[in-house]
Amino acid sequence: MNEASVPQTVPRPVLFVTGGSRGIGRALVLAAAQAGWDVGFTYVSQAQAAEDVLQQAAQQAPQARVKAWQLDVCDPAAVDRVADEVLAHFDGVNAVVPNAGVSVNGLAYSLSDSDWRRVIDTNLSGPFYVCRAFLPELVSRRKGRILLVSSIIADGASGQAAYAASKAGLLGLARSLAKEYGPKGITTNVVAPAYFETDMTRDTMSAGLVDYANRFCPLRRLGELDELAATMLFLLSDAAGYINGETVRVSGGLDWAP
Repeated sequence: MNEASVPQTVPRPVLFVTGGSRGIGRALVLAAAQAGWDVGFTYVSQAQAAEDVLQQAAQQAPQARVKAWQLDVCDPAAVDRVADEVLAHFDGVNAVVPNAGVSVNGLAYSLSDSDWRRVIDTNLSGPFYVCRAFLPELVSRRKGRILLVSSIIADGASGQAAYAASKAGLLGLARSLAKEYGPKGITTNVVAPAYFETDMTRDTMSAGLVDYANRFCPLRRLGELDELAATMLFLLSDAAGYINGETVRVSGGLDWAP
């Protein structure tokens, strides 16, 4: 058998996702593993949920390498440590999705300093720390994808001052990274989902808000996570190579929050 006839193994691309044990992150981890990616993901405290994701990934995509790390993205030193471990384990990373997020309900006048800091640190500073940690790797490859997870609430919503501010900040972060690192072959984009069936929406959405979403979304329903994951995988793919610095709303046509 000559060398040309020997089947060549194409390395699987590697995706890193924070907040991968539940909600949007979980859906993306599982969809990416099935779509041909190896995946590293993080969880902050739900070790059993992370183990469930690992088991489900092993069943659905046994050829994929999927590994979980415990990480609080508010801690920049911990982010750097986990990034080093991820890069060593997978021998590199091709795409990064800083997805971990929290929400605190409450009117602005009653929002405590600690709740404000927790939301901003998790939803805005955390993604910055993650991007900063992996940028040298992506730059060295001269190709890569960064995808930030915002929300239609970035335009403002009652009782969500901290969450809206954090998600709006991601838009500026993404556009800055797109300009700085586009010349290095790295695209940075944002998805801005509306209301999806997740742990966060179940825990924080009132019955009235669910009714609002179902009544005023042109599709008359909440989104399904596999729909969002598919959009995210497209933005991480080679097919999206000329999309940079953009915000893609995945909202079923719902264009504002009350």
